[in-house]
Amino acid sequence: MKRLKRSICALLAGVLLSAPLAGWAADDYASKLDPELVPAFEASYAMDLDRTGPDFLKQRSASLVGSPNLPKDAAVSVNDVYVPNGDGTGQLRLRIYEPAHAEGTLPGIYWIHGGGFLFGVPEQNEAQSIRFVKDVGAVVVAVDYRLAPEHPYPAPLEDCYAGLKWFFTHAEELGVDADRIAVAGASAGGNLCAAVTLLARDRGEFTPAFQMPLYPMLDDRMETPSSTEPTDPRVWNPDANRYGWHAYIGDIAGTDAVTEYMAPARAEDLSGLPPAYSMIGTLEPFRDEVIDYMQRLAQAGVPVELHIYPRTFHAFEAVARGTAYSRLVEDEYVRVLKKALHGE
Repeated sequence: MKRLKRSICALLAGVLLSAPLAGWAADDYASKLDPELVPAFEASYAMDLDRTGPDFLKQRSASLVGSPNLPKDAAVSVNDVYVPNGDGTGQLRLRIYEPAHAEGTLPGIYWIHGGGFLFGVPEQNEAQSIRFVKDVGAVVVAVDYRLAPEHPYPAPLEDCYAGLKWFFTHAEELGVDADRIAVAGASAGGNLCAAVTLLARDRGEFTPAFQMPLYPMLDDRMETPSSTEPTDPRVWNPDANRYGWHAYIGDIAGTDAVTEYMAPARAEDLSGLPPAYSMIGTLEPFRDEVIDYMQRLAQAGVPVELHIYPRTFHAFEAVARGTAYSRLVEDEYVRVLKKALHGE
């Protein structure tokens, strides 16, 4: 039963689970990890998206929608609204988390889930969104954007932009201060967080106050040392990364045809963007591109904060929930958002 629970947590965090791969020396990667994270890592299975595809993962994450087992808190009201999607071809679901009894105008947090552009729903981060409402003191809107490969770029990004525009437009009726709305997301959601922030700057319709792309998937070129370092197939690795990029932007991945809105690492001008926080682990493919992106933001005059966690894998704080290491990271998210949105 413990193994099953850990596997489900890993799925919700964005770690792809499939059948084990024969011949993998498990101790090679586990020996590099913080010992506290090893049990959760070992409870995960190997991934081989080229063999299995993402359908099983889409189905598993979709099964969370409407599940009676989702986290609940009497202090937080949770409701779905439906608005036009990014290209006007259908409906976009936004999941809204609000204090049951709010006093005064609150800041807002726009949350974009991860899942390699391939799978995921807002419900996979339900506990985190509820905590943001209670501990940050904010209204959270989480977007259920369309997924690749059925809906490649620009559909996911335009959905995220449409949902964020709706949030700004309806801020007053939600009791939110439109001057204090942050955009946040993890992994592929971190890409979309950075990209929608770039898009908002360039379209000029609204201005996010803060951006929080967590371990974001920023660079399709996969040319940095960390992007090709050998990693265990039970965590997000170069093969899975390559699969996700090609599902999202197709055969132009890795070529000069890729734009900054597809892969924010391609952006040449990072000026005029809101202050940023990011975090990354030392043992994952995105390490180098995140460090480089945050450095270039700082060089462009953007206030930044970057935390690099040693001996950690991709999305470790979500996979190894309940560990002291994960609680440390989750507490930092709250600290950063409170400081950015409340000045505390």
